[in-house]
Amino acid sequence: MSILFSPLTLRGVTARNRLWVAPMCQYSAVDGVPQEWHHTHLAQFASGGAGIVIAEATAVSPQGRISPEDVGIWNDAQREAWRPITAAIRSRGAVAGVQLAHAGRKASTWSPFSGERGSVPAESGGWTAVAPSAVAFDGYAEPVALDAAGIDGVVADFAAAAVRAVEAGFQVLEIHAAHGYLLHQFLSPLSNLRTDEYGGSLENRARLILRVVTAVRDAAPEAPLFVRFSATDWADGGLTVDEVATVAGWARDAGADFFDISSGGLVAHQQIAVGPGYQVALAARVREAGMPVSAVGLITDAAQAEQILADGDADAIMAAREWLRDPHFALRAAAELGDDIDYWPKQYERAKRRAA
Repeated sequence: MSILFSPLTLRGVTARNRLWVAPMCQYSAVDGVPQEWHHTHLAQFASGGAGIVIAEATAVSPQGRISPEDVGIWNDAQREAWRPITAAIRSRGAVAGVQLAHAGRKASTWSPFSGERGSVPAESGGWTAVAPSAVAFDGYAEPVALDAAGIDGVVADFAAAAVRAVEAGFQVLEIHAAHGYLLHQFLSPLSNLRTDEYGGSLENRARLILRVVTAVRDAAPEAPLFVRFSATDWADGGLTVDEVATVAGWARDAGADFFDISSGGLVAHQQIAVGPGYQVALAARVREAGMPVSAVGLITDAAQAEQILADGDADAIMAAREWLRDPHFALRAAAELGDDIDYWPKQYERAKRRAA
């Protein structure tokens, strides 16, 4: 059996393999409620053999949505709409996960399907974004800096969302602290210009993330808890991978179990050298500091994924676009590696025999 198709257990929850579906925004919700599209989109990956299927960035409050079409989990109607989706994922043998998110200064923006760019005005359903500091993302409206009460509210929103997520049937919770969204904004000196206890030193800039980790852990004590980090801002003066490795250690001490290592998204002037597996070295650096991690970013075939694990650069593989191209990526990868997995859907076993 390959490493890629060996199971991994976290807090009593076992993923049948280490090839997982990363969160991918669909911009297709209505009032934060997932639709039939989300059901089909996520369930197909479980049928395709994924170990964990993580639902897209799911807002913990209306203000935390990236766009008006984002999904949420701040009310009971949304919780109830997620239940049949998590049941479909779990009934197909995969673990159901959700990414809890707050977009911060990148909230209230047009969806990519709209043909517009920038912030949505109030008359079109937009709202005022919040951030650590009143510094706008390039081309977006200026946000309002959160005060102490606002920060406390964010922490409470994450905790309440965690409770609803577990009630909805999600088994794994991921805190989104990457891609230029609110928790990443607090962590990076490029977006956090505060002079209070939430700004300045790395310890201060990490304070909100650690409060959120603690609150989510207290709210959902049995669920495996992931944190997604951008390990670098790819910009001068920004967040570094060594800083993220340090913060990941603090987050582990606060109750996090696993770290999903990505990069970028904070500033428009980032300079990223994109290529196959271009973020793997970042995951490897955090893993070297003693944290279990997943790698993500242009990982598109079974041999590549297996080699990353064999080299000790990560404990699991997240993939996104490759799952969109092939919702049965794991079944294909198992055949390519010669692994005789026992969770091919019986309806598809003819393809398994042909692949063999």
